[in-house]
Formats: sequence, structure tokens, C-alpha cells
Amino acid sequence: MKKRFIAGATCPRCAEMDRIMMYQKDGKDYRECVACGFEDVMHIQSKPRELETRVNISEEQKKQETTVVKIIPSK
Repeated sequence: MKKRFIAGATCPRCAEMDRIMMYQKDGKDYRECVACGFEDVMHIQSKPRELETRVNISEEQKKQETTVVKIIPSK
């Protein structure tokens, strides 16, 4: 079991900074404070989805979103 410190993290119980370690046990992620002994299971959120940009949109999606604009000359 390899324990790693989380830089900049503060303990929810004692509010000490840089005292939280993270480790895995039985497939779950845990955090533990070395200052006060606080320990709990970390609930890590799912990986955020990639934002859609003109670079990562397929050609078919581009065609569906394209609209034709007709410019009318002024009189």
C-alpha cells in the first residue's frame, strides 16, 4: 500500500494544511490526516467530459450544424 501526500489539501477536522495522505485499499480510495488521525473514504467524481470545440467535432456534426445565409444587397 503506497501512501501519497496531497499537496495543498486541508484536513476537514483539524484544518491543518499539507497533512492529508491518500491511499488505496480494497479498491477504494482513502484519505488520512497525519496530524489528527482523521480518516474517510474519498468519493472521486467521474472523469469530466471533453468540451466540444471545432477541432473535436466530426464532419457529420459540422454539416448538421451548418446553415446557409443569403446576403441581400441594400437598396
